Amino acid sequence: MRCPFCAADDDRVVDSRLAEDGVAIRRRRECSACSQRYTTFERIEEIGFYVVKRSGERELFERAKILSGVRSASKNRPVDEQALEQLVLGIEEAMRLLNRDVSSEEVGLVTLEALRTVDEVAYVRFASVYKGFEGTEDFAREIGNLVKTTAPKLHG
Repeated sequence: MRCPFCAADDDRVVDSRLAEDGVAIRRRRECSACSQRYTTFERIEEIGFYVVKRSGERELFERAKILSGVRSASKNRPVDEQALEQLVLGIEEAMRLLNRDVSSEEVGLVTLEALRTVDEVAYVRFASVYKGFEGTEDFAREIGNLVKTTAPKLHG
């Protein structure tokens, strides 16, 4: 590590600790040339993965795009921002665990299923854009499917 004070590249680690809830290691270093101390952080470099769009184009997965979509679908709904952040992290983790490029369809379906558990109105709004609803019958069909899958079974 190059010293930020004198640019020497000989130092020693004086202290190491976990930081950022275990995501990073904080290291205190001391320069062997000028004896100044400074802090460095060590993190795992996340390996990106690609989303294959319907056109066949590949683009790097961007968490921000998913977050923007679920925020739009949840606008003016009683959905906590932190819940949306967690939802998107879960989607990213699910896609990363596939250990391959994913299709935009896979990302959309996982997002829909995640939104279903957070807010049904947000789910229908997202579905209307994702599935390209063209009329009220599309909304009615989707709401019908939603009610069928979420309604409790009546015992008679």
